[in-house]
Amino acid sequence: MKNKKNSGGKLDSFFEITSRKSTKRIEIFAGLTTFLAMAYILIVNPNNILWGGVSDPRFSSVFIATALGAFIGTLLMALLAKMPLAQAPGMGLNAMIGTIVGGAMGFAYSYGNAMAIVFISGVIFLLLSFIPCGRNKKTGKLLSLREKIFEGIPVSIRTSISVGIGLFIAFIGLQNASIITDNQFTLLQMVDFNNYELWAPGGAACSAIVCLFGLLVIAVLSHYKVKGSVIIGIIASTILAIPLGVANTQVLTGNVPGISWKFWENISAFFSGDNTVFLSVFKGGFAFPEGSLMSVVMLIITFSMIDMFDTMGTVIGCCSTTNLMDEDGKPVNYDKMMYADSIATVAGSISGTSTVTTFVESGTGVSVGGRTGLTALVVAVLFLLSIFLLPLFAFIPSASAACALIYVGVVMMSNVVKVDFSNIKNAVPAFMTIITMLLAYSITKGIGMGIVTYVFVDGVVYLTDLIAYKCGKIKTKPHTDITIVTLIVFILFMIYFLVPTIL
Repeated sequence: MKNKKNSGGKLDSFFEITSRKSTKRIEIFAGLTTFLAMAYILIVNPNNILWGGVSDPRFSSVFIATALGAFIGTLLMALLAKMPLAQAPGMGLNAMIGTIVGGAMGFAYSYGNAMAIVFISGVIFLLLSFIPCGRNKKTGKLLSLREKIFEGIPVSIRTSISVGIGLFIAFIGLQNASIITDNQFTLLQMVDFNNYELWAPGGAACSAIVCLFGLLVIAVLSHYKVKGSVIIGIIASTILAIPLGVANTQVLTGNVPGISWKFWENISAFFSGDNTVFLSVFKGGFAFPEGSLMSVVMLIITFSMIDMFDTMGTVIGCCSTTNLMDEDGKPVNYDKMMYADSIATVAGSISGTSTVTTFVESGTGVSVGGRTGLTALVVAVLFLLSIFLLPLFAFIPSASAACALIYVGVVMMSNVVKVDFSNIKNAVPAFMTIITMLLAYSITKGIGMGIVTYVFVDGVVYLTDLIAYKCGKIKTKPHTDITIVTLIVFILFMIYFLVPTIL
């Protein structure tokens, strides 16, 4: 009996499962939930990076690079940071790699050039995580430059980030399920259910029904506190997706080009051959096209900023819905999460994939009780296994994963009560953070717009009050909450927003 307790105690003590009020079963369920919600990246990432999609001979290599990048990053999050968050090549950044390699940036960048840009941005990111910049006034602990930047984000914006991310995640889910579609006049609209053409097998209406059914299952089961409600919802919607033509059963038989059960051929091609992307960063990657220096510099700055603030926003959003925040309002093990994120970007570029970052879909696992690194460990193992089981994971339709994303949006919206809307100086920047994150489809731009608005509003109010104080119209000397770090972050965002990528 004692040995059994000790055996369980080692795993428990390493991940602090009991102290964080969780169980192994919950952590495993949370890991599986997170993985199912973000497994789409295994197929979407190669499609976004390679203009030819599955017809590109490098598709299987980029698929393996995607899985390896996600495995390494999430494993670091599990064992180093011991947090229930997962990493993978980020959306948006992978599309930028596609435009770089495709020549849209004005220069004929090679795949190796693109990976070199990711590699350098990752190294800069890593240095920012290690360079000391002062000490914590309470604990005396050294603070890294990235932690100092975190402290420079005003509290009103920090509290609004999780709300914005919740809406952002739900928006992604609504789009992926075709519930929200394009409209040439109003930009967006709800799917037209009374258009019978959309009810054809695999049509937009069928996809929307699959997602809404999954969301309904999750909502009802969550009301009755059924463990694994999100996973059940994803599986139930996937089953419904088969007769509605939303799930492609041919994927399971390996009859879809670029998706095969012959993993040994894919792995062999990844490590050798003309179409491998592995180590491409060191195969002429640093030999950039003539005249592209300033464009390369701006691309590196852009990649670094997106990775930094996307990760910052994601960890704040996911951790603020739980008890994973310290007394200073900072996520637990924040510095180690930053190490894991930056190291993963470097490792991912060497493997041959775009910037690896913390995924907002991590919120799905957190929402069902994931609290420790064991959740991340489960996700990491599943990403490694996906290399051998590509057709199985490719079979889950995006509409089924979307129901989990919408549910996470519901959970994260609860943080809106923490946003101080009583003070207009806080309310406007907080609102701009939330609305920009949603409509600009970017966590980084949302945070940036919040910071820029905050500095302008608070700065103008402070100068106006200072003049009034000097003229004797008010008796109390005004003060500003804008710190030196906030100003530096403000300047960085002004460069990010205003300086062209191509110079």
